Amino acid sequence: MKDFKKLILRIAFTLTIVVIALLLGRMLWVRYMDSPWTRDGRVRADIVNISSDVSGLVTQVLVKDNQFVHKGDLLFKIDEERYHHTLAQMQAQLDQRRVMLEMKRAQSKRRDALDNEVISQELREDSDLFSASAKAEYDQAAAERDHAKLNVVRTAVLAPVDGWVSNLVVRPGDYAQAGAAKLAIIDQKSFWVYGYFEEHKLRLIHIGDPAEIRLLGSDQRLYGHVESIARGITDRDNPTDVRLLANVNPSFNWVRLAQRVPVRIKLDAIPKELMLVAGMTCSVIVKQAKQ
Repeated sequence: MKDFKKLILRIAFTLTIVVIALLLGRMLWVRYMDSPWTRDGRVRADIVNISSDVSGLVTQVLVKDNQFVHKGDLLFKIDEERYHHTLAQMQAQLDQRRVMLEMKRAQSKRRDALDNEVISQELREDSDLFSASAKAEYDQAAAERDHAKLNVVRTAVLAPVDGWVSNLVVRPGDYAQAGAAKLAIIDQKSFWVYGYFEEHKLRLIHIGDPAEIRLLGSDQRLYGHVESIARGITDRDNPTDVRLLANVNPSFNWVRLAQRVPVRIKLDAIPKELMLVAGMTCSVIVKQAKQ
């Protein structure tokens, strides 16, 4: 009788362990497959490409790679001598047009004062038109002078945002082409997170849902909320060939990999002591918003 009770206890204990294991396995499977979380997350930031608005030789570089700069700080300078010469030329042209405008206005005023027997109506109207043309030429010269002034100002390249200098590839003596990026600034106030969620989990994610971010190699957690969900990703299995025909790759029907869709997470706050780097890996857990 005792042996039979021991057998029953052993069987019951074994069945209990099996049931617990099945329940835990089920919970883990549901958590893995049906919970809105992913280990494929990336810390991102807005990158501002800095280029000069005018072309010329670089005379000064006042920053170093990875240096923190404030908005309005001088980054580098372009040789401004030729732009000063252009400004002087435009100023002289403006002065000349001013003299011509004053002369045309004086002629028109004198002819308006003359009697119709001394001057014809046609000549009087032509005089008024010459005066208006001189005014237009003066305005054009003023605009060209102002543009030359702006070019002088733009020889100094300033930081547009607070952030860190990155990818500094400019040195004194380099020739800076207008519009060609010479460095980048990582915007200090623009850090956010992209979580790449499997497509079947998107139904569990809504705009405004709170999110928890766990950085790889750090115990510190960040918190934010879902800001937006991407509405398009690249179809790598359907490119076009040189004849613009669809190049469809063969696929196995019994193996279907879920696509990953970017979900943008806005960070609520960033601790001052935490050093965030654009490109860091993280895990993202989205929780249901409270109603």
